[in-house]
Amino acid sequence: MNKALDQYVYELIYIWHMTRKPPEAFLPLKSNWFHILLSLVGAEQHGYGIMQDVLERSDGKVRLWPATLYGSLKRLIQEGLIVESGERPAPEFDDARRRYYKLTPLGQRVLDLESQRLKDLVRALHAKRRQEARS
Repeated sequence: MNKALDQYVYELIYIWHMTRKPPEAFLPLKSNWFHILLSLVGAEQHGYGIMQDVLERSDGKVRLWPATLYGSLKRLIQEGLIVESGERPAPEFDDARRRYYKLTPLGQRVLDLESQRLKDLVRALHAKRRQEARS
């Protein structure tokens, strides 16, 4: 596909999902979805790369097994949070079987909202502990 057509399809999917389900409806975000979306911030990634990124970022505490990962990727695509990318790396760095994924604007918005939700929870915990320490 050419880039203009890719962008057009991408925008149609985004608009359809934005009118169908507000970003807040995805919260709280499933943990594995959060990790996948976080892996796609700033760069496209293939499935194995996502698995490795999550494993490394979590110091081995979170492991996305293939069935979980690919099932989640399928659902994230269906919900409009990610899309399969049409762009590929140079052939010498690529494997034709790999599929690359990227965040949609909706996916980025949902990730931002979930990040803020988690920050608010941590802030509430710290406030509660400060209050408890003063008692």
